[in-house]
Amino acid sequence: MVRRLEIPISGMNCISCALNIEKALRDIEGIKEVKVNFPLEKVEFEGDNIDIPKIKEKIESLGYSVPTIRINLPIIGMSCVSCARRIEDAIKNLDGILKGEVNFIKEEIYLEYIPSIISVKTIQKVIKDLGYEVLDPKKENFENEIELQKRRDLIDIKRRLFISLIFTIPVFLGSIFLKFSPLILFFLATPVQFYGGYRFYKSAISALKYKLANMDTLVSLGTTSAYLYSVLATFYPSFFTGTNISPELYYDTSTVIITFVLLGRYLENKAKNKTFQAIKKLISLKPETAIVKRGENFEEILTEEVIKGDLILVKPSMRIPVDGEIIEGFSSIDESMLTGESVPKEKGRGDRVFAGTINLNGVLKIKAEKVGSDTVLSRIINLVEKAQSTKAPIQRLVDKIANIFVPTVLSLSLITFLLWYFFGPQPSYKYALITFVSVLVIACPCALGLATPTALVVGIGRSAQLGVLIKGAEILEKIDKVDTVIFDKTGTLTEGSLKLSDIIPLNNYKKKEILEIAYSLEKFSEHPIAKRIVEEGERLNLESISLENVREIPGFGVEGIFNEKKFFIGKLESIPPNLRNITNSLLKESKTLIFLLEDEKTIGILSFQDKLKEESKTVIKKLKDMGYKVGMITGDNKSTAKIIAEELSVDFYFSEVLPEDKLEKIKELQKKGKKVAMVGDGINDAPALSQADIGIAVGSGTDIAIEAGDIVLTRNDLRGVIRALELSKRTFNTIKWNLFWAFIYNIIGIPISAGILYPFFRILLNPMIAGISMALSSVFVVSNSLRLRRFNPSI
Repeated sequence: MVRRLEIPISGMNCISCALNIEKALRDIEGIKEVKVNFPLEKVEFEGDNIDIPKIKEKIESLGYSVPTIRINLPIIGMSCVSCARRIEDAIKNLDGILKGEVNFIKEEIYLEYIPSIISVKTIQKVIKDLGYEVLDPKKENFENEIELQKRRDLIDIKRRLFISLIFTIPVFLGSIFLKFSPLILFFLATPVQFYGGYRFYKSAISALKYKLANMDTLVSLGTTSAYLYSVLATFYPSFFTGTNISPELYYDTSTVIITFVLLGRYLENKAKNKTFQAIKKLISLKPETAIVKRGENFEEILTEEVIKGDLILVKPSMRIPVDGEIIEGFSSIDESMLTGESVPKEKGRGDRVFAGTINLNGVLKIKAEKVGSDTVLSRIINLVEKAQSTKAPIQRLVDKIANIFVPTVLSLSLITFLLWYFFGPQPSYKYALITFVSVLVIACPCALGLATPTALVVGIGRSAQLGVLIKGAEILEKIDKVDTVIFDKTGTLTEGSLKLSDIIPLNNYKKKEILEIAYSLEKFSEHPIAKRIVEEGERLNLESISLENVREIPGFGVEGIFNEKKFFIGKLESIPPNLRNITNSLLKESKTLIFLLEDEKTIGILSFQDKLKEESKTVIKKLKDMGYKVGMITGDNKSTAKIIAEELSVDFYFSEVLPEDKLEKIKELQKKGKKVAMVGDGINDAPALSQADIGIAVGSGTDIAIEAGDIVLTRNDLRGVIRALELSKRTFNTIKWNLFWAFIYNIIGIPISAGILYPFFRILLNPMIAGISMALSSVFVVSNSLRLRRFNPSI
């Protein structure tokens, strides 16, 4: 079937851009005609088998972009992981959808789509046609609406559970002990079957419309079989006349199963709500209102209405609503939610403050710099939410298994019924019915579907509370394989704040002259050492000399000409023999040396000292105790690097490594078969962090390099590395144990339900017991995941 579609394109500068895109797209299989409209910035094409993600990838590979919309739509009414998979399958088949991932635990779908091809209303309609309710993200009080809908759903389950329980107790007692008449049992069981079981029927019928089956299909089929057989025995006992089948009743079986499955759902939903407490705590840090200057007066408005450049008044004990700069006032600020430091920071005019932190005493006036989703707090929340919505590779495998699970169980239950009916002992129909219902009910894949996402949501949420932001589920699996941890030295193992400690003049120069020349040269550099020299020069009110032809030599230093003499400041490839005694004594003190040269003759040495962080030694020792090989990478010379490496007791180190060469050192380790976690500051070390199997970016809470690593430590504290590794391993182990118990439950439960023990021990599993164990298996998996909320790091 030939289709015509349009895709928007941004980034085209001229008509030749359009022609290049046209030419490239014509090579894609399935496209018959393509036309790029440069003025309207879109591509129109037609074809019979159009692969839109492939077209988008091709356009982006040419240096242009396809504008898309990313959105999370909350979904109400999913009962199990099969529901999530059904929605996912339906959405992915729609034109214009680039990504559609349903998170059963969070009860939402993450979408990326092209708005010119498909609208959110179309997507919502497809999901609603499947039998689920979809909330509109543009609604006012959207967050409250989600909570309200979830609460209503929980109340509905609770009400159906309560009424089912009221009727199930007398059905159970009347069937086994009190021997009620069949008619009384019918009237007691019917409300349970159709009111209590309504949710299962609704979901199963919706699935049937699309020729699909889910967990509710299994429950509905099993309980309905037992109920209808009992109704036949109650009202038409003559039907069994002339057969060796007695009209027995199974009302107790159907009602107990429905009641216990409802109980499982209720406990499961309550537990699922608890999994999001970490993210809710983060969201609660965002103030709802802000006092903003409008005209001559300050007015209280919603934080969402604050715009960049607004002047904001923050009174004592109030949370700061935006990221900004203090224009007026002085106060102590509690930044523990970002930095983890309990001691408040004193801040005044010119200092930066951040959304969610608390102004403890003084009155502040703040100029808004970052508002809404751009604030550090919002970025952290967004990162955590995205990570919680991702799927680990192990989860994708589980999804594939679950995809064939329900049809397989339906086949197994039918085979079980036939085997018992034709080859079982008399009355064979009774054994056939019991085993048929038991297999249908016990084989629910709910525990399997909950095993991974519940652990992910709780684990990633807990890590955020500890100042560790894990970017995605796949990272947990990678961490489990890491055997080597390598640290960048400056700013990671050390404070990163070098201080000028010695100025040694040579060749008849004076200290002041050395510092003046160094100050004048380093004003042209952004290197941390250069900044320290400039700060010292400004502190001493030094005058800058007029330099010509100044240029920076990356990784080495800066050179310039003054009075026809070439001056250079920076590192030397080899130290002259006459200076080795001086330099060796300085290097023994772990000092970093910078040399000042005049026409290639050394006229001065400047030494700088950077202290190790207090926790560096503790963290490295702990990592070694945990079984990791620990290394260090630095631009320092071999002598300095060796002294620091020995002090820290690292297993190996790389010295004299230029920033651009750090990546190659990581590659060297990987070629030796090492699985490497690189710890760096997240900015200068970005290429190496990306190359490593796991990149851990150490932030300061105030300037988080979110794009740099797989894991971001929001606190400038290396103990976060231990917390990240410990919690990631604990989370992944929880996933593995959850999956183990979910699989074992089904592997053992299905054969027992089918009656495999009967020939040997005369044991047959009662369908009621199957229903109870099925419900408890889901509750067990969620409860096991919730244990991660109580995780406490070792240091």
